[in-house]
Amino acid sequence: MQAKKRYFILLSAGSCLALLFYFGGLQFRASRSHSRREEHSGRNGLHHPSPDHFWPRFPDALRPFVPWDQLENEDSSVHVSPRQKREANSSIYKGKKCRMESCFDFTLCKKNGFKVYVYPQQKGEKIAESYQNILAAIEGSRFYTSDPSQACLFVLSLDTLDRDQLSPQYVHNLRSKVQSLHLWNNGRNHLIFNLYSGTWPDYTEDVGFDIGQAMLAKASISTENFRPNFDVSIPLFSKDHPRTGGERGFLKFNTIPPLRKYMLVFKGKRYLTGIGSDTRNALYHVHNGEDVVLLTTCKHGKDWQKHKDSRCDRDNTEYEKYDYREMLHNATFCLVPRGRRLGSFRFLEALQAACVPVMLSNGWELPFSEVINWNQAAVIGDERLLLQIPSTIRSIHQDKILALRQQTQFLWEAYFSSVEKIVLTTLEIIQDRIFKHISRNSLIWNKHPGGLFVLPQYSSYLGDFPYYYANLGLKPPSKFTAVIHAVTPLVSQSQPVLKLLVAAAKSQYCAQIIVLWNCDKPLPAKHRWPATSVPVIVIEGESKVDFAFTVWQSFPERIVGYPARSHFWDNSKERWGYTSKWTNDYSMVLTGAALYHKYYHYLYTHYLPASLKNMVDQLANCEDILMNFLVSAVTKLPPIKVTQKKQYKETMMGQTSRASRWADPDHFAQRQSCMNTFASWFGYMPLIHSQMRLDPVLFKDQVSILRKKYRDIERL
Repeated sequence: MQAKKRYFILLSAGSCLALLFYFGGLQFRASRSHSRREEHSGRNGLHHPSPDHFWPRFPDALRPFVPWDQLENEDSSVHVSPRQKREANSSIYKGKKCRMESCFDFTLCKKNGFKVYVYPQQKGEKIAESYQNILAAIEGSRFYTSDPSQACLFVLSLDTLDRDQLSPQYVHNLRSKVQSLHLWNNGRNHLIFNLYSGTWPDYTEDVGFDIGQAMLAKASISTENFRPNFDVSIPLFSKDHPRTGGERGFLKFNTIPPLRKYMLVFKGKRYLTGIGSDTRNALYHVHNGEDVVLLTTCKHGKDWQKHKDSRCDRDNTEYEKYDYREMLHNATFCLVPRGRRLGSFRFLEALQAACVPVMLSNGWELPFSEVINWNQAAVIGDERLLLQIPSTIRSIHQDKILALRQQTQFLWEAYFSSVEKIVLTTLEIIQDRIFKHISRNSLIWNKHPGGLFVLPQYSSYLGDFPYYYANLGLKPPSKFTAVIHAVTPLVSQSQPVLKLLVAAAKSQYCAQIIVLWNCDKPLPAKHRWPATSVPVIVIEGESKVDFAFTVWQSFPERIVGYPARSHFWDNSKERWGYTSKWTNDYSMVLTGAALYHKYYHYLYTHYLPASLKNMVDQLANCEDILMNFLVSAVTKLPPIKVTQKKQYKETMMGQTSRASRWADPDHFAQRQSCMNTFASWFGYMPLIHSQMRLDPVLFKDQVSILRKKYRDIERL
């Protein structure tokens, strides 16, 4: 029995050994055969992956490090399908793993801050108007530098906006032109703007050249190809979109209830076949011709009649019955379905019209989604659930609808109303990524006045800005610093400047007084200044108050003061005019006797361009007008005028000193010119007229002066 067991074990071991040699030989021969084929194909420039390549090939031990985005070109990636090879060579997939930490050089930004360099325009290169507007917005911003050694970010002068090969705006040979740029550096620290990519029939997101490690500021970008914390999704805008300024939103009144004539509207092209056709072809299922009006037309393109279906004629007839603008301005919700690409012009049109966008574009990374909470301004739908859209929007409460509409207006005016705002928002988002320790939070981006006017370099604490006291449950500051701009010499103690100084010092809220001495006469001796209970600091320039302060505490984001001025449009001269006449309205409060938050000094210094500030310095005039422009542009509100006697104006105008600006015959003409220069830079007229003046209770009432809280105000 034992002999049989030993025989059986020996036989089994021999059989296993024979099988091992047999299969090992096959594998050895296959390996040698594969090596010979590989060597042969290498000589012929071809490679055929072997189907019986059972074991993975590992890279050599202790291989030298290469950046991950260059590994695609190494031999380790040869075992891929032809389709994968094509995709690997496409700009969509190269650098798909890029993030700020891996593909951006932060050291370029540490020394000089966030500066943006635009390549010089190359002779003979065509640039579309839209891209010219983008470049102009950058060059006119506070971020621009003409010195590439100072730059943190680089922007091409080559037009990359339209990469549809069938478009007349398409720039040929862009790949070689970009690679020849000596600062390209594989796209690192570069930003590429793009509105259209791909072409018929699939409209891919390929921009047609290797972007390397560059960031994309791209419209119609999908969440699949969007690189979070690296790319920026921008809106699709038309060639007619204004470069600066832009129209305000169309919500004039907070109508309650906020419902309009139509509940849901859409009017646009219908694609019979191809990408983007499914959703628009199904809209007729939801259209009821009453409060849900969804209109499409097949009548577009040269050969539309050859491809029209049974519904085309009926749809075209219905389409012509409605005016698009009338629908837009009288609808509560606007459908924004995808077109050939994910983005649509309907998106910005709906925002401006205060028509709540109902998004039907699955996979679209919404514009500026990194910072904007779109749930506060839009309804995000699903193309697969089209039939549920009407019942969904009907279930939204009227309070919510009003809040959505109000947010559309804020977002439109803060970030989308002009090419300049779109560009600046893009740059501010990138700047926040670079300087994370002072980046803006969601509240700043999604609440008035928005991220463009709240500069985090000023402070990282929201309580230091004049816009968030109510949100934080805080009260405005309880003390103020009086800043008095002296431009005339001290002749007597009865001069308005000294009277103002004494009145300010008497205020219980005054912490200190700063006098800016900007007169060509020497600074007066110390004994010439009146004695005060608060510190008075006099600074030499180079190139009744309690009531006004209590009013300012209620409106800390605005300018509150005494002397008012106004602007008007002069039809005969086709320009803005400036007037100091006493009328029933005003749009400016002179900062010579006004209160405003100190943040506006920082914004004036760091937000406004050097050209405007240099103009003010050279003229020694218009600084008060420019401050009013700035504050009204930020707040979208007029200043507030408080009680003032006409005597102030008469006294100032009556001064005969040659040093007085009021006696200068060119003073008024300069201010007229300033108005138009400022309006040109802002791109629109930000000043807003007001007919409100705030007086204290019992002001000028026929009662004893002892019963009045602000007694001195009637003596001014």
